[in-house]
Amino acid sequence: MNIEQFETLGLFLGVGALYLFIVMAIWDVLKKSNAPRFGKIFVWLVLFLSPAVFIAKVIFEYLVE
Repeated sequence: MNIEQFETLGLFLGVGALYLFIVMAIWDVLKKSNAPRFGKIFVWLVLFLSPAVFIAKVIFEYLVE
């Protein structure tokens, strides 16, 4: 494993772990709040679209190369 592969792996694991903590924190806040159902759905939609864009970026870079 060269340094570039190590950095890529570290990036994905680090971002994944950080994202997991964000999901847990938002889940806790939404569980304790009196937010309407539409608001909760909107929060989860935005939260799950962000990694989809990150994955799409990686796929696009792979296809361009």
